Amino acid sequence: MKYEGKDLDLEIGSKKDWIITNGIGGYSSSTILGINTRKYHGLLVAPLNPPGNRYVILSKVDESFESGEKEYQLYSNMGKNYISKGYQYLTSFEKDYVPIYTYEVDGAVIKKFICMDYGKNTVCVLYSIKNNSKRTKLKIAPIINFRDFHRTTPNAKFDLVQDIKDKKVKIIINDNRQTPLYMHISAGKYVPHENDTFNNMYYIEEEKRGQGAEENLAVPGVYEVKLRANEEKYITFTFSLEENIEEIDGRNIISQEIARITGIVYDTGLLDEKKKYTDQYKKLIRDFIMATDNFVVYRPSFALYTIIAGYPWFLDWGRDTLISFEGLLLTTKRFKIAREVLLTTIRDIKYGLVPNGYSGYDNRPLYNSVDASLLLFEQVQKYLEYTHDYEFLKEQLYQVLKRIIESYKNGIDLDGNNIWLDLEDGLLSSGTPYTQNTWMDAKIGNKVVTPRNGKAVEINALWYNALCIMAEFAKLYKEKELEKEYRELAKKCKENFMQKFYNKKRKSLDDVLGDNKIRPNQLFAIGLSHPIMEPNLEETKEIFETVTKKLLTPYGLKTLAKGEPGYREIYEGDQLKRDMSYHQGITWPWLLGIYSDSFCNIIKAEKNKATKKELQEKYKKFIQDIENIFYEEMNNRSTVGSISEIYDSTKPYEAKGAFAQAWSVAEIFRIIIKYHREND
Repeated sequence: MKYEGKDLDLEIGSKKDWIITNGIGGYSSSTILGINTRKYHGLLVAPLNPPGNRYVILSKVDESFESGEKEYQLYSNMGKNYISKGYQYLTSFEKDYVPIYTYEVDGAVIKKFICMDYGKNTVCVLYSIKNNSKRTKLKIAPIINFRDFHRTTPNAKFDLVQDIKDKKVKIIINDNRQTPLYMHISAGKYVPHENDTFNNMYYIEEEKRGQGAEENLAVPGVYEVKLRANEEKYITFTFSLEENIEEIDGRNIISQEIARITGIVYDTGLLDEKKKYTDQYKKLIRDFIMATDNFVVYRPSFALYTIIAGYPWFLDWGRDTLISFEGLLLTTKRFKIAREVLLTTIRDIKYGLVPNGYSGYDNRPLYNSVDASLLLFEQVQKYLEYTHDYEFLKEQLYQVLKRIIESYKNGIDLDGNNIWLDLEDGLLSSGTPYTQNTWMDAKIGNKVVTPRNGKAVEINALWYNALCIMAEFAKLYKEKELEKEYRELAKKCKENFMQKFYNKKRKSLDDVLGDNKIRPNQLFAIGLSHPIMEPNLEETKEIFETVTKKLLTPYGLKTLAKGEPGYREIYEGDQLKRDMSYHQGITWPWLLGIYSDSFCNIIKAEKNKATKKELQEKYKKFIQDIENIFYEEMNNRSTVGSISEIYDSTKPYEAKGAFAQAWSVAEIFRIIIKYHREND
């Protein structure tokens, strides 16, 4: 991905984010102009309790170049009333494996590579310089902070204690001796500054979100590197929470990262050298594989892997992990990590509930999800389809899954989830008017934006699916009475589901019994491994057609049909306004996964050959459109090399929310790969 010309204009370039990660929850991120437009941007955003408790440590590095009698400012920053325009010297930004800024100034060419040392809270900035015919000097100014990445430091003053040993500097900021900061450069000298504060850095994207948008940062000093005429030189600047950084060479770190990512791409086997792929397809698949890697992180406190739900602000969430599981881990053949993620998922189950997340500060599990435990069954089934690892099922999972079913059957009131099985109709009910435990979980104080308490459509589809899967497992382990119980529960659920949820007038399924708004959740009744709606029924086809006509957009599915009460199609404004629209019509890319699965189940069940062929052609066109749209999205629109959490539901379908979202990447990648595996 290379950006030149108009892409580097302020209006366009300041809206394109990039991100690289370190595998333990930390990351480095900015825009392609090098302007930090978010409080979450930073070259070293480090988890102090991996993967949580993230702190902005190194905000950015600003460079200037002295040539002759003139000093050229290469850095770009934004204030409320000014913009420093170093990007005028930026001739290109590219991100293949790592971000690369290329500046040309007074005949000199300066390339700036950024790379994280994988598994460590360390970032390297490598400079490759081809000097002009003069004696010149490159000045490198680290701009630092030490704050929770959700907060800002307006009007802050910084107390810095610096221990300088030649090119290495140890910094204690604001008397925080438990976490010293270290920086080092491979050439040049360090000139410390006293009481140097970068005042009022402005984050325009935070102002749009109604958040604090200005802060002060500290400038501890400047590294100065003298260059001979026509000299070609590499310089490594390293910033870290690790002490021993003197021997780090940026070229080696970048080579190691390229080798690591190349290995992941190769191990997937998704780009068979014997097959002829278009250049676009090869690039798309490699970019997707690289994007999936950002979300796979190690949680040291568990000694297990987990999945980050999205950047910049999310941590690992149970629901998101399980929706992303196949696309991130199984499709890419990371089966050992997949096992660990399943162990992470079941590690803190309480009263049958998979945690929906962990506190970013003390690792405390949070139980506010009725669907995470039910999603687990589908992903265990997928894991077995890919690996045939029935020993793992027997030794680690089966008894846990049995306890989940028993808990749901008997009722769960942990943290107000209020989950109970109605014995009369076999349907699950959950939640209260004041709690939200489905994925549509926006809440403002005590006001639930999208009330879904009661018998929700996808929860019952997932419940039926879980019972069918468990009946098969019980049969495998010759537990006949248990198998019979599961099948009877499933039968009762299915018999009443169609009768109670199907809305003949609207040709759709009610979202919750008593609420007939048209939402995408009804697709779970068609698209799971064991669909509760038979895919060959005319009613099923009507439901799918209704969803297609009323909810499908180029970037995903709307969360509510236009014309329904409360419909919103643009996500903007302060938190109150944004939360009021979050699940009220905004488009979510991850829903393309369950839409695709529903489409495939309908095609598979179709008996008429002519109709089947017609559906297959429509599905082929659907996948081709997905490939083209998201190739463009990952290369030319918003986030460089990733997919955002949500999109506006009207042109130009602007990307919003978290700028790199696990289930967006995972589900779109999964359906593309599934199609080509079955049709190439």
